[in-house]
Amino acid sequence: MTEVRAKKALGQHFLVDLNIARKICDSLSGGALVATPDGGFRCAVPGADAAPNGGAASDAPAAVGTAAKSAPKPSAPPEESVRGANAPAGGACDVLEVGCGMGVLTRFLLQRGDIVTYGAEIDSESVAYLHAHYPEFTPRLMEGDFLRMDLRTLFPHGVKVIGNFPYNISSQIFFKILENRDLVPECVGMIQREVAVRLAEPPGSKEYGILSVLLQAWYDIEYLFTVNETVFNPPPKVKSAVIRLRRNRVDRLDCDERLFVRVVKVSFGQRRKMLRNSLRAAFGAFGGEEHPFFTRRAETLSVAEFVELTNWVETHVGARADAPVDGAAES
Repeated sequence: MTEVRAKKALGQHFLVDLNIARKICDSLSGGALVATPDGGFRCAVPGADAAPNGGAASDAPAAVGTAAKSAPKPSAPPEESVRGANAPAGGACDVLEVGCGMGVLTRFLLQRGDIVTYGAEIDSESVAYLHAHYPEFTPRLMEGDFLRMDLRTLFPHGVKVIGNFPYNISSQIFFKILENRDLVPECVGMIQREVAVRLAEPPGSKEYGILSVLLQAWYDIEYLFTVNETVFNPPPKVKSAVIRLRRNRVDRLDCDERLFVRVVKVSFGQRRKMLRNSLRAAFGAFGGEEHPFFTRRAETLSVAEFVELTNWVETHVGARADAPVDGAAES
């Protein structure tokens, strides 16, 4: 088959510039599997884990053109681990490309010897194209919706995520990564530029929002580079950007994490108002007491300040973390 027809319903804008694809591929670190205290293995966290020989784990990818390492085939159904129970220490880390399209990025990932590349593709036409043009990739290509995949079962040792993410589900992809933050040490994604700016912005910016706070609580975020509309087919109406998320050293927040998420969402639910109004609407009057942050707006609070506020809310109302959040858009 020749080319895949881009489908608007799937938010498809196929990358056609090989130099951009290579640059995205090179933005993802390498790194071997490292041992865990419980006797298992997981993907190395860039800059945090030592390499098996005692040196620092390398952030530099293998040179393009290196023969791809052979990997076990996911002959088991999707609900079973694609790696198997006995991953070797020092083995290459698994990488999952979300939305492989016609394989423009895939081709460079497959040439790297320091990772084992898997794919998640929902479009059956794209899957057929990839089978025809990258037959060696077929055993590791999973047809289905990434948002519905059980990453914990598929990749028990962890997985790095990369891709040209569809605009219409990019936020959902990042929320899924958050849900699996103990499994995903790194993510490199091309997304709509305005979303990339929002995720990487510090407190005090009008772009700083719910997902900014939640991702920055557990990841260091880098805005890497801007991508013009002309390198896609069909070209989108806006510019894109590539960002990189790397797990920080925060294992657990110093608060009830479920309540933290709720406080953040509630706070941004009425972002033009002071926190006093947003929080009282969701949690009640707090017995007439006020926190010093009540006269500020949500976009001015750092992650650490949201942690402090969460502990104060818990102390004063004993709020249930799973109570519904009214009017808080996940943006």
